[in-house]
Amino acid sequence: MSESEIVKAVVEGLRSISQGVEAIAKKIEDGFSENKPKARSAGKRTMAKTQRTAIKKIIVKKRPPTAIDTILTIVNKSKKGVDVDTLAQKTGFEKKKISNILYKLKKAGKIQSVSRGVYTKA
Repeated sequence: MSESEIVKAVVEGLRSISQGVEAIAKKIEDGFSENKPKARSAGKRTMAKTQRTAIKKIIVKKRPPTAIDTILTIVNKSKKGVDVDTLAQKTGFEKKKISNILYKLKKAGKIQSVSRGVYTKA
């Protein structure tokens, strides 16, 4: 394959990519123009907000608690603090997983260390 053929192939590839990008940009622009908020009457707006609130409540109820949620709940309920062994017994998680979660929660400022290996809510 000569250099001119390679250059032609590269140019053709770039044209193809350019056309794809233009098509995506057009779809995005069309999507934004279709999703512009429309003027509504006060009654419809209130009803839509009520429906959104109801949907959010349903979604929140169906979401199972994450491992972080579980550990944070146990730590927050503990008055004197809780250690990794106790968390392992109550949750069934491995100690390494618990340590990682405790690190993240401590870094986020949601829990604090009372003494070495004992955590309580911040």
